[in-house]
Amino acid sequence: MSLGSARLTRSIGAAAVFGGLSFVLDALTAPYLPRVPGWGIGFIDPVSIIWVTSYLLFGLMVGLSTSVIGTIGLMFFDPFTPVGPIMKFLATIPIILALDVGMRLMHFKPYSGRSLKPLRRYVPLSVVGVIVRVVIMTLMNVLLFMTILNLNYATINLFGFQLMSWNAVVIVAILVNAEQSVWDCGISYLLTFSTKLYEQFRFW
Repeated sequence: MSLGSARLTRSIGAAAVFGGLSFVLDALTAPYLPRVPGWGIGFIDPVSIIWVTSYLLFGLMVGLSTSVIGTIGLMFFDPFTPVGPIMKFLATIPIILALDVGMRLMHFKPYSGRSLKPLRRYVPLSVVGVIVRVVIMTLMNVLLFMTILNLNYATINLFGFQLMSWNAVVIVAILVNAEQSVWDCGISYLLTFSTKLYEQFRFW
């Protein structure tokens, strides 16, 4: 078997394994996640941690494949299918792409997960991804309430302040996506580089 064929086989295997983990986590957590009442947006969703970790361990194609498999899994279990899974996918991909594109543009050598281990590199690129995510998801939530959801549902009590209408949509979208990004970036980094996982796989 050629080196290219072996790498492709390993990529497919890694995507299948981590996609399967994502699928199982979907089934176990999606119906029970704490969500904004009447809205559907989750306060925390651990499945995207698997997606980002998959990217850090195996690279872009496996990370994206895992995310797609996980999104398909959510279609079966998420109570807000298909909107919820699609929104989750759109929220997570900016994190992965910011890390990957940033590494290429900054000409990090080698082009591998190892180059993202230094926090002086990982943190700034993660922040860029979070900013892009927050902008995209705020716009998507505004679009969602303009087309599918009733704006009357956009009401939330936040630290004793009652937020309603578009104020609630924008502020909650920003806060929830920023908060979820901390988990996605932070826990994925710890799982990958504070354990022996990256050195064990040595995929890229």
